[in-house]
Amino acid sequence: MIVFRNPEEVPAGFGPSVVAIGKFDGVHTGHRAVIDRARVEASDGAKVVAVTFDRNPLRVLRPDTCPPDVIGPHQKLELLDRAGVDATLLLTFDEALAALPADVFVRRVLVDALSARTVLVGRDFRFGAGGAGDPDLLVRMGEAHGFRVDVVDDVRAVHADRRVSSTWIREALAAGDIATAARLLGRSPSVWGEVVHGLKRGRELGYPTANLSPDLEGFVPADGVYAGWLIDIEGTRRTSYPAAISIGTNPTFDDVHARQVEVYVLDETDLDLYGHHVEVRFVERVRGMTAFDGVDALLVQMADDVERVRRILR
Repeated sequence: MIVFRNPEEVPAGFGPSVVAIGKFDGVHTGHRAVIDRARVEASDGAKVVAVTFDRNPLRVLRPDTCPPDVIGPHQKLELLDRAGVDATLLLTFDEALAALPADVFVRRVLVDALSARTVLVGRDFRFGAGGAGDPDLLVRMGEAHGFRVDVVDDVRAVHADRRVSSTWIREALAAGDIATAARLLGRSPSVWGEVVHGLKRGRELGYPTANLSPDLEGFVPADGVYAGWLIDIEGTRRTSYPAAISIGTNPTFDDVHARQVEVYVLDETDLDLYGHHVEVRFVERVRGMTAFDGVDALLVQMADDVERVRRILR
């Protein structure tokens, strides 16, 4: 997949293209339904292009109401690539882009840069300064500029009669409900980050952990212990390890003041991942986080946690 950071990077003669526009936070099953529709539309040889943003526009427009991201920009690009997109235009959403008039956005991005033949958007799509543009305006602009607009209906979950959305996914993860989040995402939820040095208490207890940097990408689920996988994504080769994952502040010791993600790779005591970038995938929540009455009680619980994780991942 080709990645462009601004319309000026798109080479002359690029296109024709079928363009899907959106935040794509999570690249969940609803988003991929739009992308699949774009791929069908482009089956005669047109390029499938995702136009998206490096951050939630609310972070600039109304930061006090902006929810945490389900995924970060690096995750988004990889997931769009897996979904079959030929190119992504990842726009920096700043004050300049927020102030761009709707007609200038259409001309500069969709017409001049991408030679759009068809544009797919959701019914709640807004664009241009002050959110003045909506699907109806885009349809009229498409008629003037020679592209067709396809307004895509929401994907709804039959079992809950609810629209698949990033909001719902955040709710599920905040409750530790990995199963629901995975159904909505169409894959295991995950976070990405760099392995950094911690207090090394896990090593002292016989369970050395890889600690993720606090500035990781992705929505961190509720505090607790999880079964999952650590994927070393350093370089071109990827290696997956079964893992027990702890999220929280280590309440037994009460000396960690910020939530952290710690990963114990099953049966590995000499694995050196410091400085590596890893993906941590969550499969199932084993239990919530609790404070124990001393180290001995904690060790008994940790041994049980590891065995339960082993059974889940078997």
